[in-house]
Amino acid sequence: MTQADTLRLVASLFLVVAIILAGAWAARRSGWLRANQGRNIRLLGTQSLGARAYVSIVEVEDARLVVGVTGNQVSLLHTMPRSASADEAPIPQISPQPSFSGLLARVASRRGS
Repeated sequence: MTQADTLRLVASLFLVVAIILAGAWAARRSGWLRANQGRNIRLLGTQSLGARAYVSIVEVEDARLVVGVTGNQVSLLHTMPRSASADEAPIPQISPQPSFSGLLARVASRRGS
C-alpha cells in the first residue's frame, strides 16, 4: 500500500465520519430524534425582560404556569388554571391598513386646500 493509498483511505474515513456527524446534527436540529413524551408541555408565550431574563407562560396538563427564567435558575411566579375559552376564542379580524399611496394622496389633498 503506497502513501497515496493510505492518504486516500484516511481522507475517505474522515469524510464518512463527517457525513454521519452532519446527519446526526441535522436530525437533532429538525426534531426527528425527539420522543413524543414531551407533548404535555406547551410554551404559550415568552417576553424578554433584558439580558438573559425572560417571563414565560407554559401550559402543563391542566395548568398554566408563569415562570421567570434567568441564566442561573427558573422560578415559578404564578399558577393559573387552564382557560378553555382562550383556546376556543375567535381570532380578531384586523382591518387592512391603507396603502402608502393612499395616505400620500390624502396628505397632499389636505395641503392643497
